[in-house]
Amino acid sequence: MNKDVLEDVYKDFFGKYNEKKNEEVEIESNTIDLSNLLVDDESLKLLNNMYQYMIDYKDGKKVFLPFSIIIESDNKETITRVVDNFISMITETKYISSNSVLKMSFYNLDNLDVFKDKDIIVFSDITGINLKDNNYIKKLFFTLKELLENKKIIVISGTKEEIDLFFQNDSSLMNKYFPFRINGINPSVNDIYNEVLSIVDKDSNLDDDFKISILDYITNTFEKTDMDYPSYRDNLCREILFNHKLPLVESTKTIDEVFKELNELVGLKKVKKTLYELVDYMNFIKKNKDFNLKSVNLHMVFLGNPGTGKTTVARLVSNILYELGFIKQNKLLEVTVKDLVAEYVGQTAPKVMNVVEKAMGGVLFIDEAYALASTNDSSYNDEAIATLIKAMEDNRDNLVVIFAGYTKEMQKFLDSNSGIVSRIGYTFEFDDYTEDELVEIFKGMVTKAGFVANDDAILKLRDIIREYKDTKNFGNARFVRNVYEKTIIKHASNTKNKKRRDILKTITKDDISVDNLSK
Repeated sequence: MNKDVLEDVYKDFFGKYNEKKNEEVEIESNTIDLSNLLVDDESLKLLNNMYQYMIDYKDGKKVFLPFSIIIESDNKETITRVVDNFISMITETKYISSNSVLKMSFYNLDNLDVFKDKDIIVFSDITGINLKDNNYIKKLFFTLKELLENKKIIVISGTKEEIDLFFQNDSSLMNKYFPFRINGINPSVNDIYNEVLSIVDKDSNLDDDFKISILDYITNTFEKTDMDYPSYRDNLCREILFNHKLPLVESTKTIDEVFKELNELVGLKKVKKTLYELVDYMNFIKKNKDFNLKSVNLHMVFLGNPGTGKTTVARLVSNILYELGFIKQNKLLEVTVKDLVAEYVGQTAPKVMNVVEKAMGGVLFIDEAYALASTNDSSYNDEAIATLIKAMEDNRDNLVVIFAGYTKEMQKFLDSNSGIVSRIGYTFEFDDYTEDELVEIFKGMVTKAGFVANDDAILKLRDIIREYKDTKNFGNARFVRNVYEKTIIKHASNTKNKKRRDILKTITKDDISVDNLSK
C-alpha cells in the first residue's frame, strides 16, 4: 500500500491538513502533548493531523495509511522525542494492533530478517550504510520496499545531508513511500531559557536578576557556540548548579563582527559616522609606514544622556583598538569618580594610579566624569584630574581614557579644564532615542531572546514610553531594558502553567510591566 494507490485517501488527508494550515489544530484526545517538540510549525501541524487521523481511524472514520516518516534534524534529542511521541500516538490510538517496535542502528544491522515480526521500525545512524557493500545495500532497499508494501511503518532519521545521501541509493523509495517529512529546528533562546530554568531552578530559588543574566548569556552565546544544543545546555546547567555562576564568555570579536554589532544597534547615526572615520584613519596609519603611530591621540569624550549606548560603544571601541593593534589587551575597565577620589589628604593620587595601572594596556572608561568638575571643596577632585592628565600624557601609547557623561554637565566640566580638553582626540555625541527607536530596541531584545511581541503589547509599550519619556531621569535604552526585564519576569509568571510553545514565546499586553519603575 503506497501513496500512488491511496491517492484519493491522501488527498482527503492533505485537504484537511491544508485547510488547517493557519489554524490551531484541535485534537479530540489531548493526552499526548506535541507542543514542545523542536520542529517547525508545518511539521507540528502535520504531526497533530496525523494524531487526529489516527483517532478518527480508531473510531472507524478513516482507512489505514502507512504513515512512514523522515525526521530531519541534527539534534538527536529532537529525533528521540519525535520518535517517542510518534510511537505514543500509534500506541494510544491502536493504529497498529500489535505495536511491535524495533529500533535499529545501521551500524548494527547485519540480519535483515529481524524486521519480519515488527510493525514499526525506527532506523538511526543511517551513515552506517556506507560501511556496507553494494549487494547488501541493494538487498536492504528491496527489503525496505517489501516492508512498506506490507503496511509496516518506517521512521528514518538524520541530518539533511545524511538523509539525502542515504536516498541517493534509491530515490524512488523516498518519492513513493515517504511523503511525510518532519523538520527539526534549533531551539530558540526562549526554548533554551525555559528548559535551563526547569533544570536549575527546582531547588536553587534563583533570584530574578540571575534569571535575567541567564537569559542574557544564552542570547549572547548560543548562536556562536561550536557545541551541539544538548552539550551547550548541559554545560550551562552544570556551571549554574555546581559553581553557582555562568560559564566564561570569550569577548574578543573580529573587526567585521564588531561593525556588524555596531550596525545592528538602533539609531546612533553620529556615533557610527565618527567611529567609521576613526577606524579609516587608524587603518590608513597602519598601512603607511611613513606615519608615526605615536601621533595618534585616542583619548575620547562620550557625551549623552543615560541609556544612549555610551558603555556599549565603549566596549566595541576597546575591541576595535585591540584588533587594530593600538592597545595590547582587549580590556575595558569601567570606573566612576568614587573609584578615583579618596576621603583623606594624600590618598587620591595613589588611588587614581592604582586604577590606571589596572587599566594599562587597555581602555579606562570613566562614567559620569563630570563629577570631577571643580567645586568649592574639590581639592581631592583637582588632585584626581591632575593625576589623570599626567597618566594620559605619560602612557598615551599604552592607555586610552574615555570620559563619559551627560552632555550638559560634561560640557561644563570640559570648559573648566583645558588640560583635559587638550588631550582629547575624539568626541562622540550620543543623541536621545526617538519613540520609534525605543520601540525597535525593545523588539530587538524580544526577538533576540526568541520571543514575539504581539501588536497590542507594542501599543501598550508606546503608551508607556510616551508617559515616561519627558520625565527628568528618563533612561532611554536603559529604561526600555528595565521594561523588557520586568516584562519577561511577568510573562514567566503569566505562562507558568502553559505548555504550548506559541503561548510561551508570545509577549502580550498583559505581560508588559512597569512595576516599581520610578518617574
